Order: sequence, then structure tokens, then C-alpha cells
Amino acid sequence: MVDDKTSSIRGLIFDCDGTLADTMPLHFLAWRETLDQYKMELTEDRFYALGGQPTVSIVERLANEQGVDLSPPEVAQQKEEAFLKRLQEVQPIEPIVEIVRQQHGQLPMAVASGSHREVVKMVLEIIGLSDLFDDHRIVGAEDTELHKPNPDVFLEAARRIEIAPQHCRVYEDAELGIEAARRAGMQCFDVRTVFLPERIG
Repeated sequence: MVDDKTSSIRGLIFDCDGTLADTMPLHFLAWRETLDQYKMELTEDRFYALGGQPTVSIVERLANEQGVDLSPPEVAQQKEEAFLKRLQEVQPIEPIVEIVRQQHGQLPMAVASGSHREVVKMVLEIIGLSDLFDDHRIVGAEDTELHKPNPDVFLEAARRIEIAPQHCRVYEDAELGIEAARRAGMQCFDVRTVFLPERIG
């Protein structure tokens, strides 16, 4: 028997970091390297709790909380550069990548990320998915004003693949992203049920 909820799905939307690509440990190392220069702290648990937020937003929040005077865009750029130095270490998250490959040409698909679009495109290239998502179907941090847990990034992705939100399934690994999918009225698959990233400690 076909599950009614499954049969209603007509489009798929994938987060990138921690969903398609095992980037989260590399992002955390880049955060630690960058914040150490400013004598700022970000625990690994807090890092995962903020998953899905744009880098500059996280810098602003941490600076306000810790009373550090800095330029959030400048520090965010430093963090992104520290991550890009590690980019070649990125590995695919195979259970989710396999879904992309199986569904390519069957259902319309998009990527919706809190990272900037150009970084997402580089990650997709490294994990071998760049040919499966054209630029129009990659939604990055610069494409919406509001970010996860707001639903805007997923709603924009649904608009681009021309599928009503209630007929979309989101693949996500972070609480903020799962909440964003709920607010968008979309079904959500929690990637953590099939993959957990290695902790740095």
C-alpha cells in the first residue's frame, strides 16, 4: 500500500551542509580558527544548534553576547575563507546523495541553504552533484531576507521548482531547518536518523 503522505510529494528540497555534504565538522574547525583570533567562544553544541543561520548572523549574535567589538561582515569573510581552505576534504552524505541520484528526472528538486550560493555550488561540485542542480534551483543565504527557522528559504525553493509547499519534502539535519520546514507547511526528513557527523571535541 502506498503511504498517502509519500504519494502527495511532488518536489524535493535539500539543505546542503550536513545534509548533502559532510561539511559540519569542517565548518566548526573554521569557526574555532577564526574566533580564537578574537578570543571568542563557540561550543560545538551551540554550533550545531545554530545550523542553518548565515555566517554573518552568527558572528553578530556571538559578538553581542560576548561583548566583542568587531565587523561582522569582515569576521564572517574570514570564517568562510578558513572553511574554503578545507573544501577539498568534503565528503558526500551517501544516503541522501543516493536519493538525489534516484529522483533526478523523476521529481523537481532544489537546494536551500544558509550558506552563500557560490559556496553551495562549490560543495555540490566536489560531491559530484553540480550537474543535477542548475543555478536557478540553488537558494542561498543572499536570496531571502529572513533565514531559518523562518520558512522563507524553503518557500523560495518551492517557488523555483513550481511545487506547492504542501507537496514538498525537505531533507534537513538541523533543528532550525526542521522548524523552517514545519513553518513552510512541508514534510521533513531528519537526516540525523541516517547520518551523524563526527564530533571534533
